[in-house]
Amino acid sequence: MRTLIDFSILQEYNENVLTRGDKLSTISKLVNWNAFLPIGVGLYKNNTERGGRPNINIIIMIKLLILQQLYGLSDPQLELQVADRISFRVFLGTTETIPDYTTVWLFRKRLEESGKYEAIWDEFTNQIRAKGYDVEKGVIQDASIITSDPGHAKKDVPRGGEAKTRRSKDGTWATKGKKSNFGYKAHVKVDTENQFIWAVATTTGSVHDSKVDLAKEGEVRYGDKGYSGAKTKGYDASMKRAARGHPLGISDILRNKRISKKRAPVERCFSVIKTVFNAGHVRVTTVKKAAVKVMFSAISYNLYNLYGLVKKEMG
Repeated sequence: MRTLIDFSILQEYNENVLTRGDKLSTISKLVNWNAFLPIGVGLYKNNTERGGRPNINIIIMIKLLILQQLYGLSDPQLELQVADRISFRVFLGTTETIPDYTTVWLFRKRLEESGKYEAIWDEFTNQIRAKGYDVEKGVIQDASIITSDPGHAKKDVPRGGEAKTRRSKDGTWATKGKKSNFGYKAHVKVDTENQFIWAVATTTGSVHDSKVDLAKEGEVRYGDKGYSGAKTKGYDASMKRAARGHPLGISDILRNKRISKKRAPVERCFSVIKTVFNAGHVRVTTVKKAAVKVMFSAISYNLYNLYGLVKKEMG
């Protein structure tokens, strides 16, 4: 019976989805998913005499988190959509396994506690390099607020270890101009040629952009005025900021215009993550939990970007 059900589902997919163009199908073929299997070793601890629930393949779980970020889904919505959408189940490579939302939450928690989400990030970026993409002319660094729920606590209520409620852990208020937002900050490093994200870091919202340096030695790092004078392991190509009583000269003004044009593509990165993926808000209470979410947003963006480049190259 299972074989007949599978055949029926795949036939419907081929007739009604694939013929109309399935972006997920193309994206799936761009990745060597089997390379992630070693990362799953040691992630679960139910291979003892006492046993436990069988582990779901790490490839399926990674794909689930990518689907979640690509489509801006909550954990319960993800479970429902996988059960309902043929293209999702074909992307996962299974028409039988539908992990419930608790399993998804626990998997993210395991990645957070083990730190293995960083290994997943490294594998994805290594695969992009293997396709011939890399930093060549320079990098752009920028940061953007990822909002979170502050609860009913005011700005002066203790956070972190002194927090009295679960909603008052690591998130902090960040003020830009006259607008204040509560949550975290996503810092990214994007190459100037193809706009892939090569490094990502997550901090609490109040950390200034300039306190995080993602550049490597030898890299030209372009940044806005927020990075003016900040130390970097690379070559500083940040816009100059005028000081009180000391306006910028014409050479610095022209230099800022050139750098502004150079760093403009980074805005697309955050636009895709926040507008297309609807991932500008997280429902988590710690920096580490937010870091897993932000990292999978960055992975999803890179796959989205890679899909666009491949499609363009194919004409």
